[in-house]
Amino acid sequence: MTMTWFLALTLIFAGLLTPASAARSSSSTGLLLVANKGDQTLGLIDPTAGRQVATIVAGGVTGHEVAASPDGRRAFVPIYGNSGVGMPGTDGSTLAVIDLGEHKLIHTIDFGHGVRPHCAVFGPKDGLLYVTTELDKSVTIIDPQTLKIVGTIPTGQTESHMLAISPDGRKGYTANVGPGTVSVLDLAERKTFTVIPVAGHVQRISVSPDGHWAFTSDTEKARLAVIDTATNKVDRWIELPGTGYGTAPTPDGKWLLVAIPSANEVAVVDIATMRVMRTIKVPSSPQEVLIRPNGRVAYVSCSDSHQIAAIQINDWSVKLVEAGRGADGLAWAK
Repeated sequence: MTMTWFLALTLIFAGLLTPASAARSSSSTGLLLVANKGDQTLGLIDPTAGRQVATIVAGGVTGHEVAASPDGRRAFVPIYGNSGVGMPGTDGSTLAVIDLGEHKLIHTIDFGHGVRPHCAVFGPKDGLLYVTTELDKSVTIIDPQTLKIVGTIPTGQTESHMLAISPDGRKGYTANVGPGTVSVLDLAERKTFTVIPVAGHVQRISVSPDGHWAFTSDTEKARLAVIDTATNKVDRWIELPGTGYGTAPTPDGKWLLVAIPSANEVAVVDIATMRVMRTIKVPSSPQEVLIRPNGRVAYVSCSDSHQIAAIQINDWSVKLVEAGRGADGLAWAK
């Protein structure tokens, strides 16, 4: 063993160094990515070890959300700025591209002006990256191979904050926060299909695995809107134990998990009956919910506690993982 490697191993065991090779080996089952808003970093969490193994500076300013490329090699972090949606503050104009193996920022995509880019989602069929660009009232389309902007889709609404894409890749749904609406986008034609009135104020959005339902939280009342994607109308409301936020369905379409920041809980909805079947206590201010691709674990970012709650779907038990300050957006890198 060389003196260089001896020193490196010493630093690793002391917790002072996490080399790229260590992260790559830990990602054999996948990595959980978390946007640590307060630290202005992207955290890499080893789900087996249950700890954050590395942090990467994502452009020096705040990114709220993150998307992982389908091959698990890169992360894309829209740099939103230092404000909340609809609030005064800086207007981000870039998207950071991070090499997950090398643990470094490798490219910055510039939108050319302040657009507050926020939610990034990969199209399940075309492989393109769709990013909400709020101040332009649009979704911007990026080719993840060339790292070039290749198009835009108007949403017809202000504050198009979050985006979900149907399983068949044909439609996009944006939660338009201040207007309290959902825009339905035709991704192939790159146009707004319709705008659905929902409530006075909405946040976050998800789509059921069969594409039949879209879910968004009314943040003024303790209820969740269930949108029928065939009629593009609110079909019903699900009463919640507090005002909801992020949602995510399990891959089998059985459960929908809803973050309830006002109660520090996660509500579990039976999609068949559209009723809350149980609630699960989690640390302060749950934000986003991500279901692991195998459907066994739900990860919930808890912003105020700087933790991730890992909920086992089979028995609803909770394990906590330390993350960074302001833990928010989540993504899974295989």
